[in-house]
Amino acid sequence: MKDWVSQHLRPDDLQEYRAPDPRVSYGYRPNLVAMFNGQADKRTVWIMTHLDVVPPGDLSKWTGDPWTVRVVDNKLIGRGVEDNQQGLVSSVFAVKAYRDLNLTPPNRVGLVFVADEETGSQHGIQYLLTQHPHLFSRDDLILIPDAGDTKGTMIEVAEKSILWLRFHTLGKQTHGSVPESGRNAHKAASYLAVRLDTLHKKFSKRDPMFSPPISTFEPTKREANVPNVNTIPGEDVMYFDCRVLPHYKITEVMKVVKALVKETEKKFKVKITISFSQHDQAAPPTAPDAPVVQAIIRAMKDLRKKRPQPMGIGGGTVAAYFRRAGFPAAVWSTMAETAHSPDEYCLIENILDDAKIFAHIFSQAL
Repeated sequence: MKDWVSQHLRPDDLQEYRAPDPRVSYGYRPNLVAMFNGQADKRTVWIMTHLDVVPPGDLSKWTGDPWTVRVVDNKLIGRGVEDNQQGLVSSVFAVKAYRDLNLTPPNRVGLVFVADEETGSQHGIQYLLTQHPHLFSRDDLILIPDAGDTKGTMIEVAEKSILWLRFHTLGKQTHGSVPESGRNAHKAASYLAVRLDTLHKKFSKRDPMFSPPISTFEPTKREANVPNVNTIPGEDVMYFDCRVLPHYKITEVMKVVKALVKETEKKFKVKITISFSQHDQAAPPTAPDAPVVQAIIRAMKDLRKKRPQPMGIGGGTVAAYFRRAGFPAAVWSTMAETAHSPDEYCLIENILDDAKIFAHIFSQAL
């Protein structure tokens, strides 16, 4: 990647930042930063994309090899083509147009290609922000093309808190004909799942910036327990995916969850252990009038005659790491919304049209 960027984009400065990781054969995860000089160096316009992709999943649901990109009509099909290679290619195209035409944008431009966004960003943007904080300035514009809608009319400026909970219930296994001699972990966990559904009433605020405009508390995965019908299970493991409006602290939610767990333990005489698969308190939102948001709005108005709206989302993006560090990042792109699905695809026109938006933002005298 480094050699390709150097050859095709001719950056004024190109650096590779290696995040140590003993799990991989060469001992590190690569992060690449390419800088392009502007007429002034007051600020940098950044576009950050990620190099990693998710596994293909069930291969039987694909109509071809996930790792071989296919062109069908106006689509590119393959794992990762939308998440996040579409944004990556658009950012490269925008810079390449400036280089090919020997034009210099008003501000410095930076492209960041990071590792492991799909697995927590510990070796990607988190590593850069903690180990190389000099790269970014409070005056910079940071755009992340890693989420969006089909029209490009959504600018993600806020996220919900993410709380993934694992409930491990221990009872006593017994024969199905004598349930009174055991303690049914599956029944206790099911009761708890119903009680947890009342979290909607406790945390009932609405915020129209988000879609849906509420906090959500949903039971999802459940692990297998006993293999046969006539056995009362003495163990049960279930998971909840909670997306909480930033109006609430995760600690507030957990206080109520723990109370419901204690109620269930007492009622069914079981032991329930709570653990976290993931928990992230929502980062401070990016203001709708932040320069990066307004730059996207201007570009969309000029090129597409549309006005995108700053919005919040339930999913998490790497923008949260920037926001926690004090940088008002925005997430925007035009997407077919096929990320992580079988036969993931992106539209070629979206790659080109988003590149024009990025080039327009580069051209603005911010």
